Formats: sequence, C-alpha cells, structure tokens
Amino acid sequence: MEKKNIWETYEEESLKELERFSQEYMEFLDEGKTERECIDTIVNRIEKAGYKEMDAPGRAGEPVKPGDKLYRVCMNKSIVMFHVGSMPITEGMNILGAHVDSPRLDVKQDPLYEDGGFAYLDTHYYGGVKKYQWVTLPLALHGVVVKKDGMTVEFQVGEKDDDPVFFISDLLIHLASEQMEKKASKVIEGEALDLIVGNRPLKIEAADEADTSEEKPEKKDPVKQGILKILKEDYDIEEEDFLSAELEVVPAGRAREAGFDRSMILAYGQDDRVCAFASLKAMLELSGVPERTACCILTDKEEIGSVGATGMRSRFFENAAAELLTALGEGSELALRRTLAASMMLSSDVSSAFDPSYAGSFDKKNVAYLGNGMVLNKFTGSRGKSGSNDANAEYLAYIRRIFGEESVHFQTAELGKVDLGGGGTIAYILALYGMQVIDSGVAVLNMHAPWEATSKADIYETKRGYAAFLAHNGMAERNKR
Repeated sequence: MEKKNIWETYEEESLKELERFSQEYMEFLDEGKTERECIDTIVNRIEKAGYKEMDAPGRAGEPVKPGDKLYRVCMNKSIVMFHVGSMPITEGMNILGAHVDSPRLDVKQDPLYEDGGFAYLDTHYYGGVKKYQWVTLPLALHGVVVKKDGMTVEFQVGEKDDDPVFFISDLLIHLASEQMEKKASKVIEGEALDLIVGNRPLKIEAADEADTSEEKPEKKDPVKQGILKILKEDYDIEEEDFLSAELEVVPAGRAREAGFDRSMILAYGQDDRVCAFASLKAMLELSGVPERTACCILTDKEEIGSVGATGMRSRFFENAAAELLTALGEGSELALRRTLAASMMLSSDVSSAFDPSYAGSFDKKNVAYLGNGMVLNKFTGSRGKSGSNDANAEYLAYIRRIFGEESVHFQTAELGKVDLGGGGTIAYILALYGMQVIDSGVAVLNMHAPWEATSKADIYETKRGYAAFLAHNGMAERNKR
C-alpha cells in the first residue's frame, strides 16, 4: 500500500490551524517537563473549560447529568477526565489514554557529595535510555522538595535565560581510546551519570574559624558546603530535605521548530506528552452533550511498567469510574464491569518513525513515516508479540470507518523488525477489562533521546483522529457484539 505525505493535501486554512495548534503544543511542552508540571498545566486548562473536580468541596452527593465535565487527580501525577454523554454509561465510554512521564534522570535520596573539587548530585536513570546521550548537555532540575513540616518547595532551575544549568561530564577524546573500545551500553554507566552542580568552595571567614559552636561551617567538602549555603539561602532547603524530594534532571531549553521548512518539532518529552496533548485538545473540543461518555486518562509510570499508585496498573481509573457510575445511579459492581467491557479505547502512545540512516532496523512496508499522519499499531509487544495488546480486526475496521468519514489521515505500523525488539504501552492493561483497544498516536524520531523529533502534520492529524473517535456514538460496533 502506498505511503502518502499529507503536507500536500492541506489547504491554506488548514495550514494556519495546524501552525496555531503546533505553537500551543510547544508551549505545553515547555510548561510541563515533569509529570507533576503536566498535570498542573492540564488542570489549569480544563478548569477554564468548565471541568469540575470530583472531590471538590460541596460536590459530594451532587447529581451528575449529561454534559457535565468532571476530573480527578491522583497524587499530582495522573488525571482522569469525563465528559458525560446522553447514552446510559453502561453502554460504554469512548476512552483516550496516554502517559505524561518520560525518560529522565532522577536525583537519589542522599545525592549531594564532593569529589575532585566538584559538587555532584547522584542520579538514577528512569526508563529506557541510551546513557551516553545524556552527557555534555545543558540540563535543568525540576521537581519538588517536601520538608518535614509538610511545606512543599517547587524547584525549577535551568530554564530561564538567566538561570544556571547543570551537566554531566565525559572523557576528552584525547584520553578516550579505552573508552571507545567499550560497547555502547558500557561507554557511560549508570553510576557515572552524576550531575555537576558546583565548583566554587565556600570561603570560611576568620570569625567562623574561631567559632566553636556546633553550627560553624565545616572545612570538609567546601564546594558541597557552598552549594548547601545557596540551597538554604535561596530555597530554605537543608541537606536532609533531599530525603523527601522528587527532583528530575531533564534537558534544559524550550521546544523548537526544526528544519528550514519548520515542518518538525524538536523537544524533550514528546514520548508521550505529544499524545497527551492531542488527547487533551480532543476532549476540550468536544462540545455540548456527546452521545457516549468521553473519557481521557493521562497516567504516570508507563516508562517503567505502569507500576505504583499513579501508574495504569493501579485502581485509580477504576475507582474514579465507579464513583461516576454511583453519581449516575449505576453504583453496582456489575454496572461498572459492564461499562468497562462495553467501552472502546485508543491507547494514545507514540510509535517509532522510519530513520533512513538506520534503515536496516525497520520493515519499510510496516513502519511509520514522519508526515504520513496518525499511526495505528494493531499490536506492540516484542518479538513474538510478548506483552502485546493485539486489536481485533473488527475494531480496526470500525476505526478505519470513523477516520474515513472525517477524512483523518492515518498509517499503520509496527515498532521495528520482528526480531529486533519492540515496546509496550498501557493498551494491554485496559484490554483486561474486556474493552476494545488499539494503539494509536504519533511517529517519533529519536524516541527516548533527550531531544525527540515529530512532524507537525502527524500531531495535528492525531488530534483530529482522537476528536473523531470521541464524537462517535459507537452504535455500529456495539450492534455487532
């Protein structure tokens, strides 16, 4: 089947809308470089659009009616949104599900140390990364430090023009002959990914030298002491406060247009914030009272297996759905099971884009190409489809029909050659409820690298595909069950 570059299909008005959408997307990426920042940004946007928090004071026991827009947040890292439809919810929901976590480096709980005249923060990488890609880059620190008294200090250093940045060193090429003989997985090892945060020692004044109190500055590790002094003065943070901190090391810098033609976006964290943003926009564009209840799940921890209280494996989504059903007068366990089984989902996650420089890693007939539209992956998993959700042919035909009616440009793909590897999404977790699920999203070049590339046209078409899916009543598919 012929692959078609969709840029040639756009009229002038569509191109203007695409560019407006792309600019808003880049702003979203800059505002949310961590899962916490993403959720904060999303809540601000949806509340302006009329969404109400399910747990808000005064909402308990309040009836829910068609057209209501509700949301619930889990630990500031995951969110579920509902736009209530006119059809009985037990006939199923139309669900979009993406994740807002991305590969990065996490600061350890006892991280600060000095060696060789440098102050370092010890890190632990998160998700699947090529460790050698993270050295010699300008890096930023984002996150929160929660003190013993419960006070939260929000932390973001390295993004403003006048902010300092941080970095991880690498061995100079003149001395790297032994290093260059190592396998790529060993060139930079995990324990070598320590962040350089300072080099200037704290000057001990004469008056301090004579001070015999327990609080006098220590001569030991003067560079580390200098960093602690800055943290205390600027953020009121003590060294022990790292014990209850969540600090993430991410590439410093804003999302940028890429290419002379500005057709692409180069930015950190597009896996999977690109699908999260497209899903969010599709939900916000849904107006009035839809026929089927629309739902959007934006979750955490996908990059490490969807584990924990904020990952898709938790009961967070199921509990929120149960509360919605109760508010709609369908508060039984059986009603919840029927609702989830009758639901349909687009598991909104990225796919690998064809890279001509590494053509041997792809099946050219079954790979996504930048600029060819939204991607449908019938299955993901690895090698013999291990860990995969394998969508039914009937459901794939249903999605094709919807996209055909709305002229959504899409392509189908697999993630690389069969024996080379593969990947996973949250699709198989939602499929456990018996609902129809297929992976769908945006092709990404440089996936899991500090800077990932996408096509503006693909992101725009993905948003259009999500919007078409949410607005459909599902009748044709449901009648065939």
